[in-house]
Amino acid sequence: MTATLISSLIDGTSVPGAAGTLLSTNPAQLDDVVAEISLASVDQVVEAFRAATAAQRAWADTPAPVRGRVIAQVGRLVESNKEALAALIVREVGKPRAEALGEVQEIIDTCDFFLGEGRRLYGQTVPSEMRDKQLFTFRVPVGVAGIITAGNFPVAVPSWYLVPALLCGNAVVWKPAEYSAALGDALTRLFVAGGVPAGVLNTVQADGPTTFEGLSQALSQGLVQKVGFTGSSEVGAQIGALCGKHLQSPCLELGGKNPLVVMPDADLDLAAEGALFSGFGTAGQRCTSLGVAIVHADVYDAFVEKFVHRVETAAIGDPTGDVLYGPMLSERFLSGFEKWLGEVQPHHEVHGSTGVGRITADNPRAGFVGDPEAGVFAHPTVVTGVRADDALYLNETFGPLVSVMRFSTFDEAVELANGHGYGLSSAIYTSSPKAVWDFRSRVSAGMLSVNNSTSGAEAHLPFGGNGKSGNGSRQSGVWVLDQFTRWQSMNWDYAGKLQKAQMDTEESAYDPRFSL
Repeated sequence: MTATLISSLIDGTSVPGAAGTLLSTNPAQLDDVVAEISLASVDQVVEAFRAATAAQRAWADTPAPVRGRVIAQVGRLVESNKEALAALIVREVGKPRAEALGEVQEIIDTCDFFLGEGRRLYGQTVPSEMRDKQLFTFRVPVGVAGIITAGNFPVAVPSWYLVPALLCGNAVVWKPAEYSAALGDALTRLFVAGGVPAGVLNTVQADGPTTFEGLSQALSQGLVQKVGFTGSSEVGAQIGALCGKHLQSPCLELGGKNPLVVMPDADLDLAAEGALFSGFGTAGQRCTSLGVAIVHADVYDAFVEKFVHRVETAAIGDPTGDVLYGPMLSERFLSGFEKWLGEVQPHHEVHGSTGVGRITADNPRAGFVGDPEAGVFAHPTVVTGVRADDALYLNETFGPLVSVMRFSTFDEAVELANGHGYGLSSAIYTSSPKAVWDFRSRVSAGMLSVNNSTSGAEAHLPFGGNGKSGNGSRQSGVWVLDQFTRWQSMNWDYAGKLQKAQMDTEESAYDPRFSL
């Protein structure tokens, strides 16, 4: 296929970058160049924020129901382009087709939810303590939002930001991941075709350091009022520190070390199936991927046997085929994953495949689908015997690796579920309602599944984490409105005289000595 030249979209115009180019390649077929990306400079990133600032007021003045209609039109366009967008997901980031279609459906669902929010965006009328006075609250847009997203969910997660931010009357500068630049460009064009005006959505194709410096300058110049970031906990901490200098609270959706607890009364086949999808879907490259299975001693051996068997026999390879997972997102992600494989210790046992690390002709995976030499593929790895002081327990490994730990008491299971300091997603497999409610009240994760995988967010529930997984901000559903609006209160006194709150209030007489 012919590579597409992609540039930034600033104020409705395609702007060639001033910072060189790079190539986005198909991770399952490295000789397939998907796009050549013209990279923006720091000055161009700042210019995008200026364009957003100039366009935001008119967009905010557009009636909210009309903005909702634009979101509806975007949703219908994504729906009619579902197959084409999914095919690009398969090609540029290597997701199997079923996952790719599901990701596009997430955009459609998000648009369908928020198209009606333009007719809600409710404020309140509040009783005053005084006569001839009324109190009101209003949701108002924050202004300009700077959004930076990862490429493991290259169109679904951006929609979690873009749709509500635009619906609420904000203008946006969006920076997609470099390795999913073609998808960022495609999604941008769908939004523009849906009716988003020039300057209201600006997409900058830039590398990480350039984006950070551009964002820093835009914050210093008062050109951005909200930052949203999805990515690693390490970079999220830097974004948080930068925003804190400007007294802003960013929306941070970061990494996870998501636990799956298997109680002694669990359906072990169901738990093993859930662990397989949780741990190895998208090659373990989800923020909600299973990080550590925490299994009761009474069922530990039986669970490990069922889980490992499923991993060993899972189809892996060419994402155009019927596989559990395809390639790593890029060679950079494979290198990062291989560093964590170096943390396997003598007290661990490794299971799951006919090799460890990169799948090649010399390090083959039994039953591999396609040509392993064509792309960037990694063996699935299950590590048993993991301890609470191991690096494999304490860190997100972001790849096809699941650690397995043993527990004896419920308190121990909760401690292991929380002890690594992340708090994004979690799961428990049990038939006991008491275990469910006790775990829910004590787990630190922002999301909990019962007898289901750690992955699988729905568009109308709050999504986000705590601790090293985020700062408590939430995306999706009505909860994300608090990220992209601010509350404004108003009092209207029509008494024709100055009435002072807490001082000029009426009192009703009562008899404090009364008794029956």
